[in-house]
Amino acid sequence: MKIETIVVGPYEVNCYVASADSNEAVIIDPGADADDILNYLRTNRLKPLAYLLTHGHADHIGALNKLLTAHPAPALMHAEDQRWAFTERNQIPPFYPAQYPPPATLQGITDGEELLLAGIKFKVIATPGHTPGGVCFFVPDAQALFCGDTLFQGTVGRTDLPGGDGRILAQSLKKLAALPPETHVFPGHGPETTIGEERHTNIYFRSPA
Repeated sequence: MKIETIVVGPYEVNCYVASADSNEAVIIDPGADADDILNYLRTNRLKPLAYLLTHGHADHIGALNKLLTAHPAPALMHAEDQRWAFTERNQIPPFYPAQYPPPATLQGITDGEELLLAGIKFKVIATPGHTPGGVCFFVPDAQALFCGDTLFQGTVGRTDLPGGDGRILAQSLKKLAALPPETHVFPGHGPETTIGEERHTNIYFRSPA
């Protein structure tokens, strides 16, 4: 599996383009700068088969509608975040305006669901706490975890925003701590890390409270 990181928007979100041995790709968290993402796809002759959304915050979905216009494909988000992600509640002025509802390609996902997309098998791990419908996408064959804002290098996602809950996030972190230590972690912001490294260095991850 090839993973390309495109850092997008004022909040420097990591948008990931995952592909296998074909011209098909999966876009994870297209937060902003749709033209940059489209240029990468065009340059590498990649066609998106799906858009995976780790959670609903505006900085992680801001480019979705423009990408869907150029490359229609299913967009997958947990139902708990679909409730508010495309409403006036979800904006970060002046950087991210409210997002209008995408076309009917928006679909729900559930904990434990397995998705075979572009030749890559993703397993959905529900990790609420940062948002009510936060999820991670685990690729067992590549030992790769796309975790949005649930886990970062040395810290975890904030829980003081609407819908956040520190106690629930602590339970979600326990799920991730059970993954193999060699699992490579691709967070929503900042540098990559591993489950093993976070077990040893991340106080929130070692002993979530």
